[in-house]
Amino acid sequence: MSSLARRPWRAHSILPGFGIGLGIAVTALSLIVLIPLAALVIKAASAGPAGFVALALSPRTLLALRLSFGAALIAALVNVIFGVIIAWVLVRYDFPGKKLLDAAIDLPFALPTAVAGIALTAIYAPNGWIGGLLAPWGIKIAYTPLGVVMALIFVSLPFIVRTVQPVLQECEAELEEAAALSGASRLRTIWSVILPPLLPALLTGFILALARAVGEYGSVIFIAGNLPGISEIAPLLIVIRLEQFDYAGAAVVGVLMLAISFTLILSINSLQALVRRRLGYV
Repeated sequence: MSSLARRPWRAHSILPGFGIGLGIAVTALSLIVLIPLAALVIKAASAGPAGFVALALSPRTLLALRLSFGAALIAALVNVIFGVIIAWVLVRYDFPGKKLLDAAIDLPFALPTAVAGIALTAIYAPNGWIGGLLAPWGIKIAYTPLGVVMALIFVSLPFIVRTVQPVLQECEAELEEAAALSGASRLRTIWSVILPPLLPALLTGFILALARAVGEYGSVIFIAGNLPGISEIAPLLIVIRLEQFDYAGAAVVGVLMLAISFTLILSINSLQALVRRRLGYV
């Protein structure tokens, strides 16, 4: 086979510098991401196979991991629904205070997480504005796993809104009007006209929201109550082990979170690539 018939292993660019750029990218990625993660794995391995398994399968570790990833998944799914609705309102409608609402979406980005945790606890505590109204009904949010979910919803909502909003702005409203004039129901219009171009961005926002929620610490510890086996999250368990000078144990929990997070993100990225191919975007 001639060299012209072979498919190039990299695309040619008008601008030179591929080798230098690749070298800088790999070096930066190694120094910032790969080497610290490798150090984490090495530190966890110092616990030994038996110690690693014992720490990984301990009830306290498993319950903390289940709460962290379960609450993060619930929060991301909730934000998919409300985030799309908020983005839709901001893009499709004009109303008084729209710019103020648009700016308020970014508050969880700028607000210190500890401040967010204190504010959420003050609102959802049994004597708070909302918690006090729910207390007579036997509903308790603060100091429960539900409080963890509420905190994660708060910190991860902007990722969905800001990822979906630009795509909605690019979607032509005329297509929705044409579907309605053709006799399509609202549900059919949403499913066939709006959702397909929105789905890749929605998956991207879901990944970002999930990743943000899994690693959240500051806003959660105030509202969670931090009861072992009930409302204790995995990042808090890592901090507790560090305070006890159990560095290997903290590294074990960190490696478990890393492995689960990487598996989830890889799976969702694969689904996103499949969706893009099905929709003809790649």
